[in-house]
Amino acid sequence: MLKKVRDWFGFGGFDHHPGRGHGHDHGSDDSHGHTHGVIDPSIASSERGVWAIKWSFIILAITAAIQFVVVVMSSSVALLADMIHNVGDATTAIPLWIAFVLARRKPSKTFTYGLGRVEDLAGILIVLIILFSAVVAGYQAISRLLHPEPVQQLGWLAFAGFIGFLGNEVVAIFRIRVGRQMNSAALIADGFHARTDGITSLAVVLGAAGVWMGFPLADPIIGLLITAAIFGIVWQSSRAVVTRMLDGVDPRVVDELQHAAEHVAGINQVLDTKARWLGHELHADVTIAVDETLSVAEANTIAVTLEDELHQHLPALKVANIRFGRKGDASSELVTAQAVHHHAPGPFVFEGRLAAGLLRIVDTPAGERMRLIVSRHAEGLEAIVAIKRPGGVSERLQLLAAGDDHHNYLSGSAPAEPHEFDAILELSAADDAETHAFHMAEPDGHHH
Repeated sequence: MLKKVRDWFGFGGFDHHPGRGHGHDHGSDDSHGHTHGVIDPSIASSERGVWAIKWSFIILAITAAIQFVVVVMSSSVALLADMIHNVGDATTAIPLWIAFVLARRKPSKTFTYGLGRVEDLAGILIVLIILFSAVVAGYQAISRLLHPEPVQQLGWLAFAGFIGFLGNEVVAIFRIRVGRQMNSAALIADGFHARTDGITSLAVVLGAAGVWMGFPLADPIIGLLITAAIFGIVWQSSRAVVTRMLDGVDPRVVDELQHAAEHVAGINQVLDTKARWLGHELHADVTIAVDETLSVAEANTIAVTLEDELHQHLPALKVANIRFGRKGDASSELVTAQAVHHHAPGPFVFEGRLAAGLLRIVDTPAGERMRLIVSRHAEGLEAIVAIKRPGGVSERLQLLAAGDDHHNYLSGSAPAEPHEFDAILELSAADDAETHAFHMAEPDGHHH
């Protein structure tokens, strides 16, 4: 029984990221709390999330409209405060709609990033409206405490409080269900928050019962308590909106950017990571250090691989700018000590079931070696290069992981001269195996 109650309020466990496809947990990068006046961008980044937000708005708007009618009939300040509370929840969808309308406009020479910031401006406007409404509700509650007035239509008042609970509960069930379908921890958290708001609406019923039992101050006291909760919401929401306007992000977003780079072979060091929200779209700048002897094409391959990895880790990511810089500590990894052989053939780029990456000949302190860099690979990957020579002579070079870096493999000896040959890259893992045939040729003008 206790477990069911905990689950109902959202304290039970749930899977944040089932089936993300990376083979291990990346943390709850989209688990941001609920805020009124601004929608978590991780929800607004998908059509399903936007659909859930719109229906939540409709349900809460109908709830608030019913409560408004009863507020006029009953003169209850407790119901007035609860109605403002529900309006605050419903209006969080307005900045999103404004952003989607303006986002259709193409960037101009004046607004080169588009008009995504309008969503934040609308969020501030809504926070100010909620603040003004909370001041009005607080003033009315204090005034009723000092100058009591009779509360009328107690039956309708209790009904309106129950309608507030019912509307929030429907929204809670809807958000939680859709959130679990989307694997969105933020939408699930919003659902549990709506459930808590429903409990607040039941306080109106408690106030009506107090008045009915001969305690007329119960209504303004309940109204004052709900007003205090609304002021807390205003503080929380204003911090969220201002943080985003100042290009602030959840630190876990930055952690996820850095974590994504760990999945990309050829990155020696992540030098800098920056991110900011433009409306509900995330823009990121990542500076990385790679082997300085790589060609432009090879470095670009690493950048493209990193960009793809970033989008997989952060679905809300719209733009990823990848820059190259110099590594701060060049002695910390074996890869930086390796230079491409100045007469080496071009690299062999491949992609298969067991691995994807590139194979080339490099210079190391121990001499020439074959180096395999993989951007992804199966567990327990083994690699061998079988070189075919004239006269049926075959040369086999086993590639072993370079230290603890399981994305970099080196041969134990050098391939024989000349460096022009047909070869097969043999990959195996567990009970699976595959081969990739390739040809290496000396650069033009190089002779032995």
